[in-house]
Amino acid sequence: MKKFFTTIPLLLLGITSFAQNKIENLNFESVENNLPKIWKIVGDGSAKVFTDTKEKQEGKNSVLIDAEKTGFKALIYTLPENYAGKKITLSGYIRTENVSDGFAGLWMRIDPEVAFDNMHKTGITGTTPWKKYEITLEMSPKNTQKIVIGALLTGKGKMWIDNLKLSIDGKDIENAKIFEKELTKVELDKEFDNGSKISNISLDKNNLDNLRNLGLIWGYLKYYHPKVAGGNINWDYELFRIYPKIANATADQRDQILSNWIKNLGTYQTAKNKEPKDVKLRPDLDWITNSGFSKELTNQLLELKDAKRPAVNYYVDFFAQVGNPDFKNENPYTQMNYPDEGFRLLSLYRYWNIIQYYFPYKNLIDEDWKGILAEFIPKFINAKNETEYTLVSLEIIGRIHDTHAGIWGNNEALKKYFGERYAPVLLTFAENKAVVKDFYNDSLGEETGLQKGDVITEINGENVDNIVKNTLIYLPASNYPTQLRDISKKLLRSNAETIAIKIIRNGKTEEKIIKTYTYSDLKIKNEDKEFFKMHDHDVAYVYMGSVNSDKLSEVFDKIKNTKGLVIDFRNYPSDFVVFTMSKLLKPDPTEFVKFSNTNNSQPGLFTFTPSLKIPGSGNDAYKGKIAILINETTQSSAEYHTMAFRTAPNAKVFGSTTAGADGNVSKIMLPGNISTMISGIGVYYPDGTETQRIGIVPDVEVKPTIDGIKNNKDEVLDKAVEWIKS
Repeated sequence: MKKFFTTIPLLLLGITSFAQNKIENLNFESVENNLPKIWKIVGDGSAKVFTDTKEKQEGKNSVLIDAEKTGFKALIYTLPENYAGKKITLSGYIRTENVSDGFAGLWMRIDPEVAFDNMHKTGITGTTPWKKYEITLEMSPKNTQKIVIGALLTGKGKMWIDNLKLSIDGKDIENAKIFEKELTKVELDKEFDNGSKISNISLDKNNLDNLRNLGLIWGYLKYYHPKVAGGNINWDYELFRIYPKIANATADQRDQILSNWIKNLGTYQTAKNKEPKDVKLRPDLDWITNSGFSKELTNQLLELKDAKRPAVNYYVDFFAQVGNPDFKNENPYTQMNYPDEGFRLLSLYRYWNIIQYYFPYKNLIDEDWKGILAEFIPKFINAKNETEYTLVSLEIIGRIHDTHAGIWGNNEALKKYFGERYAPVLLTFAENKAVVKDFYNDSLGEETGLQKGDVITEINGENVDNIVKNTLIYLPASNYPTQLRDISKKLLRSNAETIAIKIIRNGKTEEKIIKTYTYSDLKIKNEDKEFFKMHDHDVAYVYMGSVNSDKLSEVFDKIKNTKGLVIDFRNYPSDFVVFTMSKLLKPDPTEFVKFSNTNNSQPGLFTFTPSLKIPGSGNDAYKGKIAILINETTQSSAEYHTMAFRTAPNAKVFGSTTAGADGNVSKIMLPGNISTMISGIGVYYPDGTETQRIGIVPDVEVKPTIDGIKNNKDEVLDKAVEWIKS
């Protein structure tokens, strides 16, 4: 929450203050339901977390994380303020018992991506007595949104935590100064904080044309006009000022109003842009000359193409080294579950223009993106409630065909729409049918009477094929197999306590009523998969969902004389080992990827970077056959790793097409606190071949069959091992 002061000079200069909300319960003495008050627990796996009154470093309690199986659990506490200072230190006492397959440690993070440390390099393993540890981060108060602290256990074993303390520049945090960020001109504009004051937007043809053209011009000015890019104007609220002036205006009236609007933004310098090299995608600006605007307005818009723009747009920066966009100052308007008409229009314009200028795969959208803008104006305006607004947002997100897209986070409207209760059944699609693959919980799964390999044909009286067809518009993904992957997780969700289904088993049709459960009551079983095992005496197997870079050397020493290695990417890699592991697989350096990105000098112009190489290890490289396993769950980092690993001379890829979404993600916030993402950089093979939507195409296509699922066969793995031994 921002603090407001009564004097303008304090607002403009930014201040530090001694008054602050109290930092609480760092010693875990306040307990509720056997857990430390105000602390949160996150992570996967089956580890138990609770306060321990017997084993403590001081006081009455410590916190124990007890993991019998490999997993990840962490304690989290978000500090109540942002603080002024140069360095922040978290210290605390830790005791461990039999920690293996990972480490224990303190952790601290300054968001967004300011600084982070989780003791990964110095983490605690084995059995150790109580000892004080500390981590220190460099602060950047101006760029900080929040500071999060805690402790973590990755792997298995026990760790106790107690007596945490925080200091800034050597002084206890209780005496630290709160940093009050200087309010920008955008933040000082409060006119529409309580609503856009826009309602009853006309959707006749004339006004729809006005709305379409306003969306085009509003977004173009946002990213191309130096005065807007500099953060001198609240561009969200400027929309609410300009729209009433053009509402229901004739084309001539509209163009004159918009022309005057641009004049009032002020003058700027121009400079002819140099012809870029290695262009992948040029800005789509033909609409400026083919929309029938007046000559004056057209010339104003064309002149803006050559404006000198700041490297950092107030609304868009770029992450260091990678270059994907950071839409850092887009207000999510969290207080609006159901934004009014003006804010819904803003939501559409914001999202549409981000895709127009900053989506590297815009050329792969199947239809004219400008036509989609016109199509969705009435859809956003006519959304009658929070659910309809959320669904229409999800629908347009789906039109960019990016598996990284979607609506993420704990979105209440979507939870209720798809169902807040779950059947304990894990489905997959095999032979284009919804098939029971496994159960989230074995005892609850047994109660359903279902068996692996059962084909579900109807759910609550509706044919599964129809459900899939009608749900596709709400399943953003790069390709159809990935949409099926995602809908398989939603088919057996419901708000009712039971679901009626019809199945086919061994050629016979049966009907069943199965129970649903809340997520917490489902008690999903934890499948602990080790990174490395021997499939048999001469074939090694690694599961990349548990890859640990620290273990690579040890593993490759063990497998160097094996006939073959299976690398399973039907998961998301737990560590980034593109270069370290690739080097072990191949003797010579090889180009494997190049990227495309844009910048704020010409938004929408994407150029290629030089191809990136991975090293080789000469005669020490692994000499056996390498079988890489993929399917629709192979996504993003898994696809990137596969691109690198398949350059090994003895490598072959088995399975089916991957999710087709590669590249670092960029987060987008829409009004109503809707959170989505895009693939923020383009990823290509060295010759420029696309990966987005296509995914990684296997050398040998193998798909699971219903019979294979029924008989617990891994047909992809079997085919790979057969090739290795051939």
